[in-house]
Amino acid sequence: MERTDVERTGCGGVLLDKRYLSYFAAVLLALLVIVPGMATASVCTYTNVSASDAKQILEEEDVFLLDVRTPAEYKLGHIEGAILIPLRNVKAQDPDLLPDEELLPARLKELPCGKSTKILVYCKVGKRGAEASSLLADVGYKNVYNINSGIDEWVKEGYPIVATYESWKNVWYFILSPQ
Repeated sequence: MERTDVERTGCGGVLLDKRYLSYFAAVLLALLVIVPGMATASVCTYTNVSASDAKQILEEEDVFLLDVRTPAEYKLGHIEGAILIPLRNVKAQDPDLLPDEELLPARLKELPCGKSTKILVYCKVGKRGAEASSLLADVGYKNVYNINSGIDEWVKEGYPIVATYESWKNVWYFILSPQ
């Protein structure tokens, strides 16, 4: 007498219980969905660097320098050669709010076309830079670096910035004073 809940397969006579077939299919489907996602997650990363490491990176050719601060912060001072594309509005830093289409998520097409281009990102203290770096890595850029403590660390290390006396005379003490 033959069992009705067991089916013989063509794989060397292995018996497969029909009751477990749906569980097996669910596990297989889950693996097909999860495993590619895990592989993608490991690729989407960026590297935090110190101001001194950032300076070395800038001395290399073909580095896209991205300032993600507000226009008012940029006007106070920026690293020479930086392109300003604000990540988001920061009312405490700049009361003039920009429309969404002027912020980084809407301006990704202004970044280099080559996803292997080195991109060095910075903000004031590193937080917005990390957010922007993560966004760039998520859209496929492979060589993204964030100045971990932002332009504040850059200035404290004594590296040059583009600024005018007028833009800095009221704030230099707060940035350069020991904390």
